[in-house]
Amino acid sequence: MRTITLRRSLVALFAAAISFGAITQAQAETLRIGYQKYGTLVLLKAKGSLEKRLADKGIEVQWTEFPGGPQLLEGLNVGSIDFGTTGEAPPIFAQAAGADLLYVAHEPPAPTSEAILVPKDSPLQSVAELKGKKVALNKGSNVHYLLVRALQDAGLKYSDIQPVYLPPADARAAFERGSVDAWVIWDPFQAAAEHQLQARSLRDGQGLVANHQFYLAAKPYALQNPEVVSVLVEEIRGIGEWTRANSAEATAQVAPLLGLSPAITRTAVERQAYGAQFISPEVVAAQQQIADTFSDLKLIPKRLTIKDVIWAPPVKVAQQ
Repeated sequence: MRTITLRRSLVALFAAAISFGAITQAQAETLRIGYQKYGTLVLLKAKGSLEKRLADKGIEVQWTEFPGGPQLLEGLNVGSIDFGTTGEAPPIFAQAAGADLLYVAHEPPAPTSEAILVPKDSPLQSVAELKGKKVALNKGSNVHYLLVRALQDAGLKYSDIQPVYLPPADARAAFERGSVDAWVIWDPFQAAAEHQLQARSLRDGQGLVANHQFYLAAKPYALQNPEVVSVLVEEIRGIGEWTRANSAEATAQVAPLLGLSPAITRTAVERQAYGAQFISPEVVAAQQQIADTFSDLKLIPKRLTIKDVIWAPPVKVAQQ
């Protein structure tokens, strides 16, 4: 009886091992990328070069659109995507919440591609005048830090305003209705509001924030697939260099994907920065400063150590 039971147990374990192996193999054969209505990943998706390159390795690419960085990183945390891009603040909030992620690479600073907007006929002329006003923003997004820094620079505290936390689509509706006094937003939503609503920029990120775009991966995926992650960064860097030299063509490709006019899209494309690089100590230090600021303001529940969640590329790749 014991022999029969042992055999059955071994058969069950063997079947489970085969099943687990099949799942792992299936996961490895699919790269799931999260993207937003902006950034180099939109350009990469439009170009199709990543799919061609990974097809030789038997890897399929799946794309999922998210309304903002916090939502994208929630998808990363729950395992629905493997890789994605956000601004500076979302990975800090995600790390504070225990998300198992790694910073992979970043784009150069793009401080003009986010701003505090007010309606064209608003009486507000300075950030200092936001005291007591309702300001819409996507909580935990890159513009969250812009708002904090702009208020500090104007001599105000975060508690001096009334933050209204809304995703971009809802924030725009509130902005158009006049139910908020200002809207802190990024491109292409920023460019769309400027072109379509004649919204005025009260303050963009110049002199306040770098507004890096970060590429992040689920830690298990990055550790198990370093070659795929390296290829991703190479392709992102390549499409960035192409876009710098071909902004008109890039606009023509991306505008239909965004559902925006060529004029709006080109404004957003040209305000972006291109040239993805692996994470440097200087960028780690800058991101640490943001994390410390949010911790001091009690926007996150604990202090973080950014250097603990930085992906190290393979040596031969890092040296290129």
